Amino acid sequence: MAYKKSKDKILILGASGFLGGALYKELYRYYDTYGTYHTGRIYSDNRHFIKYSLEQDDIFELLKALKPSVVISALRGSFEDQLEAHQLMVEYAAASGCRLVFISSANVFDAFSHYPSYENDKTLSESIYGKLKIRCETALMRNLPEKQYTIIRLPMVFGMQSPRLREIKTALLLDEPIEVFPHLIINTTTQAKFSQQLHYIINRKLSGIFHLGSKDLIHHKEFVHELVTMLDLKRKPVYKNVYTSNFDRYLAVLPRDNALPKHLAITNEEVVAGSKNL
Repeated sequence: MAYKKSKDKILILGASGFLGGALYKELYRYYDTYGTYHTGRIYSDNRHFIKYSLEQDDIFELLKALKPSVVISALRGSFEDQLEAHQLMVEYAAASGCRLVFISSANVFDAFSHYPSYENDKTLSESIYGKLKIRCETALMRNLPEKQYTIIRLPMVFGMQSPRLREIKTALLLDEPIEVFPHLIINTTTQAKFSQQLHYIINRKLSGIFHLGSKDLIHHKEFVHELVTMLDLKRKPVYKNVYTSNFDRYLAVLPRDNALPKHLAITNEEVVAGSKNL
């Protein structure tokens, strides 16, 4: 089926990764979509994929050459280089007027433990990863008008071919223990649902902060056990219980101020179902 493409030119930074690749597959039929990759011959013959090294290449020069109207950052790499790249993206966006979409994480709230987090809650992290995400978010919010940025905070992402699900399957097949957190309350999503939700956000030109997790919560150990049951590998799981506190703690992002339509919502049960056929 032929689709009429939007005039928007989208650049996905990190399009060869798990989330970036899912986004490219979701968007390329509807937009003039480009992506960056670091290694891999499968991308070298695709004119819409651009080789880019976070450590060696100048992101500002790449943006000036391509002139995207929307930049989606799903970059991975050294934290220092990521921060510098995002500061340059903000500088480019301020000069050009393009929109920035930053893929962030529930870890911006990992210093809080007594309740789930909503879009406008104060961020505070104890982890290096969470602190990086906060610094990148802050660079966007302090230097750009809200209409020019969208911050997407994600919970744990599962789904077919997800790294987390692969780790669980490998541990089962090798009779190795699966690490679980019995006192951790989470929500989850899949790369497919995340891609659909972000497609909607881009199409509607929505801005601000969005929490794209399942609408319900579940203990981490219970969720992992449901995944193990779904995989049905005829292996008895061995769980390694990790206790980071004596009480239940939350690492979950829920929508309140920027909720999407009901047809774009997902539950933990649907996340497990969407992780089948690995």
